[in-house]
Amino acid sequence: MLKVGIFGAGHLGKIHIQQWLSIENIEIIGFYDPDDTQADTAISKYHIQRYNDIGKLIELSDAVDIVSTTTSHYEIAKRALLSGKHIFIEKPLANTLDEATELVNLVHEANVKCQIGHVERYNPALIALGDQLLQPMFIEAHRLAQFNPRGTDVSVILDLMIHDIDIALHLVKSPVRRISASGVAVLSETADIANARIEFDNGCVANLTASRISLKNMRKMRLFQRDAYIGIDFLEKKTEVVRIKNSAAQNGIPHGVTIGTDFPIELANGERKILSVEMPEVALFNAIKTELTEFAEAIIKDKPVRVSVYDGYQALDIAYQVLGKMSMHNQMHNV
Repeated sequence: MLKVGIFGAGHLGKIHIQQWLSIENIEIIGFYDPDDTQADTAISKYHIQRYNDIGKLIELSDAVDIVSTTTSHYEIAKRALLSGKHIFIEKPLANTLDEATELVNLVHEANVKCQIGHVERYNPALIALGDQLLQPMFIEAHRLAQFNPRGTDVSVILDLMIHDIDIALHLVKSPVRRISASGVAVLSETADIANARIEFDNGCVANLTASRISLKNMRKMRLFQRDAYIGIDFLEKKTEVVRIKNSAAQNGIPHGVTIGTDFPIELANGERKILSVEMPEVALFNAIKTELTEFAEAIIKDKPVRVSVYDGYQALDIAYQVLGKMSMHNQMHNV
């Protein structure tokens, strides 16, 4: 049995507790949360023990799940790492880049498993693409949410856009060359809507928009690459792949893929092609349960984690560069 201690019993913390309780070979030692109201709700609903001593909960655990406020990530993670414990940290990795840098070094020194909770990496719509070759040269993402006071202690960049930053870095795998950004604080003290343009060394450009003051929710990403377009709807869990094929190409149906429609087209030079619309089969599953299960398996079976501490650092680094460019833009234009 892997003994897990949970830090944070807020909205997301309760979801984590519920998922841990459904995973085999896991024993929840207890949880820590300084908020009495949140703690009482967790105790009555899940019947697990509350600890008021951070050090004691860390001592009794094999691994800790940090789902507390971003500002507390560093302190809890550092204490756990210095005690040689495996850690799962909800995104973002830390509150500052200096904190994140130290945590990266501590993970390396402790030689433990550390996974960052960029849960969209586990979204069924993204997973449905499987082993398909993705070499995007243009990425467009819209992550829009209705206003919710929860989470407005940080800007929309760290709250929402960081998901798409992580996915873009994961897909492109090329150093970032240039960033430009703009954003506006409308209802809170930090940016509520923002746009960032991220240019990579390999020529790919990612245009990311995030808003938490929209009338409807949207989480879509579009990938454009040579002879193909890939649309991913993270909210509706749908994926489509549109490819250009030679008219003489054999159109075998890949495993797990349903071909929607093939359209014959003729280019201006008279060349004939086939526009093939593929709808990959999306297997629905709980992304949070899956990421926690994989984290536990990485510990038990000594396997690599899907989203490493370095991945978390890279996403946070780019997010702060976006924030810096946004601030510079607003100063120049008196926003």
